[in-house]
Amino acid sequence: MNEQDAHQAVAAALGKVAPDVEPGDLDGGARLRQDLELDSLDFLRLVEVIAESTGVDIPEADYPAVATVDGLITYVAGHG
Repeated sequence: MNEQDAHQAVAAALGKVAPDVEPGDLDGGARLRQDLELDSLDFLRLVEVIAESTGVDIPEADYPAVATVDGLITYVAGHG
């Protein structure tokens, strides 16, 4: 999966989990939990939606690598 496809998948997943977040306003450095205000259940749901839509499973050990929007996009692109 390339970066553009990964970006679209992440934006779509965020739209499902956090409908208040505008995809056009996504800052790559935005932290998912702090800046986008995803609580722990929202974050887990995001990981689940990413897995369902892309087939990329994110193990708990890799959560620090996907703490930001760019980190999540890079992870999905690299594992998809």
